[in-house]
Amino acid sequence: MTHHDKDTILKINSVSVSFDGFYALSEVGISVKRHTIHFFIGPNGAGKTTLLDIICAKTKPTMGTVYFYPKGKEQLRLTGMKEHEIARDGVGRKFQVPSVFVNLTVLDNMILSLKGHKDIFDSIFRRPSKEDFDRIDNVLEKVGLSDRKEIKAGSLAHGEKQWLEIAMQLVSEPELIMLDEPAAGMGKAETFKTGELLKEIKQEHTVIVVEHDMEFVKQVADTVTVLHEGRVLTEGCVSDVLANKTVQSVYLGRGGED
Repeated sequence: MTHHDKDTILKINSVSVSFDGFYALSEVGISVKRHTIHFFIGPNGAGKTTLLDIICAKTKPTMGTVYFYPKGKEQLRLTGMKEHEIARDGVGRKFQVPSVFVNLTVLDNMILSLKGHKDIFDSIFRRPSKEDFDRIDNVLEKVGLSDRKEIKAGSLAHGEKQWLEIAMQLVSEPELIMLDEPAAGMGKAETFKTGELLKEIKQEHTVIVVEHDMEFVKQVADTVTVLHEGRVLTEGCVSDVLANKTVQSVYLGRGGED
């Protein structure tokens, strides 16, 4: 394993994945820096969600490896690990489909997300410690849900549900958190608030985002990787990426998708 730069938290090394001979990803190589917000963007079918699946070992690559560099610990080869091990070792992921328990309160959802609280029985029999409650309060404060603690998650507004899900990820203290379209279905104000929240989160965590909303990307991205037909088309800061002629034609040449 070559020496890596200590600012790198995740390295994707020439990853390819084929499903029945169709290459969903071809030789993708990406480095993610600590405490940045790194976006994966690209038209539908570009391989963005597949890439998240590979990072968290939901999908095995046909070739290539993913390495994670937790602070002050040995590097981890995520490829070949189990999903729950990766989550336990500090890589969190929020999917597009909400995973909140709608009939439980916001607070109970948070308690269930604590590290080590693996199921509802565990949470009933093992009361969270004062530190746990302090951490929950701290995270709810950050996402703006402090006054919603006793509300059932099902009665939260759409944006609030998304923020609760981000909070549920944060409370287990991942070093790296992956978000799949966090701004989907949000109005302008909620989207902006989500962006500001991500900027605050990156002080303590690193954030990878798959997103279509270009305004949102402009608001918060530190680095943008553009995927197209399973390959990395280009990578850089937002202004450079959006000025790229190939990127413009890929986005605009597809019937103006998003």
